[in-house]
Amino acid sequence: MKKLVAYFVFLIITHFSFAQSLSSVNYHTHREALRNSFLKFQNEKKGRVAFLGGSITYNQGWRDSVCNYLQQKFPETEFDFIAAGIPSMGSTPGAFRFRRDIANNGLVDLLFEEAAVNDNLNERTPEEIIRGMEGIVRHAKRTNPKCDVVILHFVDPDKMMDYRSGKVPEAIQLHEKVATHYNVSTINLAKEVTERIDAGEFDWENDFKDLHPSPFGQGIYARSIIRFLEDEFSQNFTEDDGAEFQFPEPLDPFCFDNGKLVPPNPPKPAKGWIMDENWNPGNGNATRWNYVDVPMLVGEFPSKIIKFEFRGNAVGIAVAAGPDAGIIEYSVDNQPWKKQDLYTKWSKNLYLPWYYTLESGLKNRKHMLQIRMAPERNPESSGNKCVLRYFYFNEKY
Repeated sequence: MKKLVAYFVFLIITHFSFAQSLSSVNYHTHREALRNSFLKFQNEKKGRVAFLGGSITYNQGWRDSVCNYLQQKFPETEFDFIAAGIPSMGSTPGAFRFRRDIANNGLVDLLFEEAAVNDNLNERTPEEIIRGMEGIVRHAKRTNPKCDVVILHFVDPDKMMDYRSGKVPEAIQLHEKVATHYNVSTINLAKEVTERIDAGEFDWENDFKDLHPSPFGQGIYARSIIRFLEDEFSQNFTEDDGAEFQFPEPLDPFCFDNGKLVPPNPPKPAKGWIMDENWNPGNGNATRWNYVDVPMLVGEFPSKIIKFEFRGNAVGIAVAAGPDAGIIEYSVDNQPWKKQDLYTKWSKNLYLPWYYTLESGLKNRKHMLQIRMAPERNPESSGNKCVLRYFYFNEKY
């Protein structure tokens, strides 16, 4: 199936190259050249390429075509491709799972990052979007100063509406702010797709179809990204024409640039909380990879307080937010208790992996997070549960 999808995308790429009226180069912002990855692929004959994002990166199509292109461009190179797309994940989850899903695989030479669609749909605040995206870029560059990064802006109906009204979508503005600060190249596929549709090259309903593109839409994405890479790799790079990456001061000193995930492992049992080593909802509702048949700490009202000690300036929880998601009460360092409703607008039929940043902007020292279940529930929810997959925190250097 994977090869069949890639083949259809290839046919679309080759056909579309003759049918286009607009040029993809109009939507590419070349900043720092992909010199380091090019020389690594060409001279050392090895390369590690990572794809970090949500469902548009998780699904087959453009990513497979980019991998095929790189293998054809560098036929003698042994590639390790890391597919780290997880549905529903935006920049905040990307920052906190970067260590697990990207860095732990070894040094990455080229990173493709996308979060514009989910940062918008998941209604992340501008502050959190900056902290998340900046955290990803800084973590990538700190892990390997020679890592080349490309940020992709994918399309959704809201972004099309913004562009047609003369506005730049907020998530794209914020991602571009990070990209400019770190001299990272970007590919604005949201604007490209919108303007190609408006130019009459194809339409949304019958051709592109959805924010999860059809094979035709995957081909549009792949063709543009490959054109960007061709333009980058056509430069005459030499070993001595580049400088080691120099970290600028962060845009936000509280950015999530050293995020860590920690599985819940309470030191002793707490009333109302059960450590289920192979959690499954057992009610027929949909689940997601890594959030089913894995260890989960499950809390239900009434329950006692559970505690998590951490060092850093931000803390949160990653949960499976399903139809029975409840409301938690939490406190950091014995401050007044706050509430967080775990039920989302997608929870009715899906145990959605969801990251809730409970506190950020803290002093970089030891802290104690306390959590208990609240007696009330969201009117749409059928229960008072917290299905906890990870604690997460950001420890500054």
